[in-house]
Amino acid sequence: MTTRQFGKRVKRNEDPRLLTGQALFVDDVDLPNMAHMAFVRSPHAHARILAIDTSAALEVEGVVGVYSAESLGDYWQHGPLLVSPPPVKDIIFNQRTQVPLAKGKVRYAGEPVVCIVAESRYIAEDAADLVYVDYELLDAVVDCEAGTKPDAPQVYDDLELAFSHLNNVNAHVVQIKGDGANFDAIAAQAAHIIKRRFYYDHGASAPMETRGIVADWDRRAHRLTIWDTTQAPVFIRNGMAAFLGLSENQVRVIAPLIGGGFGPKIMMFYPEEMLAPWLSMKLNRPIKWIEDRSEHFVATTQERDQIHYAEMALDADGKILAVRDRFFHDAGAYAPYGLTVPLNSQCTLLGCYDIPAYHSTFTSVFTNKPIVTPYRGAGRQHGVFVMERLLDIAAREMGIDKAEIRRRNFIQPDQFPYNNEIIFQDFAALRYDSGNYEPALDTVLERIGYHDFYESDARRLTEDGRLLGLGLVSYVEGTGIGPYEGARVQVQSNGRVSVATGIGTQGQGHFTSFAQIVADQLGVAVTDVDLVTGDTDQFHWGAGTFASRGAVVAGNAINEAARDVRDKILKLASEKLEVADADLELTGGTVRVKGVPSSAISLGQLAQEANPMRGAVRPGTEPGLESSNYFGPEYGATASGIHAMIVAVDPETFDVEILQYAVVHDCGAVINPLIVDGQIHGGVAQGIGNAFYEKLAYDSSGQLLSGTFMDYLLPTALDVPRMSVAHMETLSPLNPLGIKGVGEAGAIPVGPLFVQAVEDALHVTGIEILECPISPSRIWELVNLLS
Repeated sequence: MTTRQFGKRVKRNEDPRLLTGQALFVDDVDLPNMAHMAFVRSPHAHARILAIDTSAALEVEGVVGVYSAESLGDYWQHGPLLVSPPPVKDIIFNQRTQVPLAKGKVRYAGEPVVCIVAESRYIAEDAADLVYVDYELLDAVVDCEAGTKPDAPQVYDDLELAFSHLNNVNAHVVQIKGDGANFDAIAAQAAHIIKRRFYYDHGASAPMETRGIVADWDRRAHRLTIWDTTQAPVFIRNGMAAFLGLSENQVRVIAPLIGGGFGPKIMMFYPEEMLAPWLSMKLNRPIKWIEDRSEHFVATTQERDQIHYAEMALDADGKILAVRDRFFHDAGAYAPYGLTVPLNSQCTLLGCYDIPAYHSTFTSVFTNKPIVTPYRGAGRQHGVFVMERLLDIAAREMGIDKAEIRRRNFIQPDQFPYNNEIIFQDFAALRYDSGNYEPALDTVLERIGYHDFYESDARRLTEDGRLLGLGLVSYVEGTGIGPYEGARVQVQSNGRVSVATGIGTQGQGHFTSFAQIVADQLGVAVTDVDLVTGDTDQFHWGAGTFASRGAVVAGNAINEAARDVRDKILKLASEKLEVADADLELTGGTVRVKGVPSSAISLGQLAQEANPMRGAVRPGTEPGLESSNYFGPEYGATASGIHAMIVAVDPETFDVEILQYAVVHDCGAVINPLIVDGQIHGGVAQGIGNAFYEKLAYDSSGQLLSGTFMDYLLPTALDVPRMSVAHMETLSPLNPLGIKGVGEAGAIPVGPLFVQAVEDALHVTGIEILECPISPSRIWELVNLLS
């Protein structure tokens, strides 16, 4: 029998191409007669456009065209609302989506106003400097809480004040679990109440590869080909066909290998995506745009801050009785992605804990900052930060060990499936399919040396006088949501197996993990499986790569399609060898009678016989060894994990070094531990950046002050510690493979973990950190506020 590949640490199929420079990225696409786009972007966060003069730009040699909103005619339109508001009672929702080029008013610094097309990017950039735009400056909304005040500037002049005279409201949502509406009555009977204001800011995704697009209209074939750094190629195809008046089979979208997606590349339709295909058709030549790094800080969507007012009621044993949370969410200038981010915050706050009563209210606020859409974690960090900080404070004030207070509140294994009642981002009630949290806690405590660490105060100092602190945080991650994904699996006449799926890939190891699934079903080597992702001509349907759903949804679709092909192989071979299906086995790229190696028929030969060139076949026979299949889950699978770290804090400079880091993660059945470890490592690295290095800092006029890597710091390899990673496997009952997602897990808990560890190191000062990110200067400020 062929060795089972599922669960093995198989080296990645895609790496030789990547390491030798043979992989195709969007910027590698270089077509004859290609023109290039550049943009005049607003230097102001909030202003009226009084006049635009493009005459000087048009005179530059090599400029092909200059376009403003008025130039687009009927093509100028608002982008679609990608995610509708959830079916929640008494919701307030004001829809505002982005436009290709600003008309009448700009709402954030960096919003595109004029598009230049030229023979080269250099010429286009030079011409952009010659465009004159006359602006009338307006006061900007920068703080999302202050933006709700009745006298705050209005991002939208036509948006009336909402209930309680709140200004700039994108949405207002209230969700209640159990007796959460009666929080005050529950709190009156509680032994202990915690009440705090929390601030959490996320940041920019800063991928290695920024966004880019190439569009090529073939007027003879009447076909449009688009190469795009998108996480959702099928929806880009469908949308562009509708915008341009084409049929979907006239549009091909290719999402090649992408150097990091992280969520912002699921956003559509960016202005550049709208304009490049339209201009290619108008000018009858290929059009290219590649985002530069400075543009990324203003032109690509971000995640930013939330402000939470949270309360927790506990009994005398530290059991949570109820939680109430009210928060403001910065939506940016437009909200095309609906309420996904604040909904995730609202739901993920509940964590691994059995909370009988919950009352949560959020107000999503329009501000004069770039658009907010999901970025790795997608609001989950904010919710986890609030819950874990509340538990830390409760443990300290009640004299309970911080590991013990978590243990006492864990949902128990016999409580699954566990219904949290409130609506999740997939518009279904938030249900956890499976979990087992205490073994994960025990494992991480052992790996970090928790009990030894707290045995004596002597262990709290390093030899050079730095203060040591330990952090411990648990979390859940809703993964693998629908609606569906599909795949086609085919055995080719040379014996290799071809797999095509509609999702794109941005470094997750799909070419290996998906190949392992197919290899097990068909008895072939992982290296004999060829995968195509993100090409709408190869597979026509799919939702995209986001929300930690690729392996769960597409992986199970591939498994089902491969199972169908396996059945076809067994049926054809049983007829040829005149034995029952049950007497056959697939191994080494062949099918054979069990125990009779000489009977083996190669899958390539069988594929040829399944597609005869001549002769009659039985009615109903399908040619080839091929199948397409789809999978859609009933609801999302819930992954979980616990992270722990030990830090050393310099008591004079307040620099922080991570000395140890331990992770125990449960994503159900693990397809490839090597790839899952890599996902966790990368997520933790981004989480460390979010916690201590990265900050999108804006001044009072909405100008970004940290728009380069000189000011927006990223952690380097020297800042990311070696990690001890262990895997629990609580199988999901929601899919045949028993798997759960893992794409965002590493990043989710690091903010509260880092803050808790620093606070623990500085416990003698009495410091209480209620915000994230922090920095040495901010820690110094907080410590000195106490003196």
